[in-house]
Amino acid sequence: MPRASSKRKSSAPQNPPAVKSSNARSAGKAKAKEIENFFDKYANGGIIDPDGIVTLCKDLELEYTDVRILMLAWKLKAVKLGYFTQDEWETGLKTLQVNNLSKLKKAISELEKEVRTPPNFADFYSFAFRYHLTEEKQKNIDIETICELLNLVLGPQFRRQVDLLIDYLKVQSNYKVINLDQWLGIFRFCNEISFPDLENYDETQAWPLILDNFVDWLRENHR
Repeated sequence: MPRASSKRKSSAPQNPPAVKSSNARSAGKAKAKEIENFFDKYANGGIIDPDGIVTLCKDLELEYTDVRILMLAWKLKAVKLGYFTQDEWETGLKTLQVNNLSKLKKAISELEKEVRTPPNFADFYSFAFRYHLTEEKQKNIDIETICELLNLVLGPQFRRQVDLLIDYLKVQSNYKVINLDQWLGIFRFCNEISFPDLENYDETQAWPLILDNFVDWLRENHR
């Protein structure tokens, strides 16, 4: 049997840490530039405006009113309805690890699953209201817009409740607008109250008055 050689095999040369760090910085800069170019494709005057979002929707093959566009706004932490700033876009897309249209299409599909988890959905539901406060110091949203939002945001999960609530909101005359507490109360109602029997609804609990009225309307008209 031949004797094993005592000579050690030379290991493959490795890049020194400084080279690895430089490569990582270069890759990061390249991705950042791709995200910036992606932004510029839809931006007008340094911001993506409603026209830019319409174009983005077409490229994503989504309707402008698709809830997934609202989910994207949530992920970008967008502040102004119908607009994405460059900072919102770049920060959000880095979080999503997206730098082009193809990746964004895939990310939006995954984003929908992310939003549907209970903690995230509660935050998204609250965001949907705040995002539609379009005027400075505005605290309420008109009934027509609320009905559209309920259908878009809560409808897929609570179709029967939402349809009846929208019916009620359209025929009642006591409320012209809805505030955040009432909006959040609707979400709690859909999650907690047995429907359609309403057996566990207790008017003595801290429900917004509009929901007490809704329950009275239900009992009178849908028994």
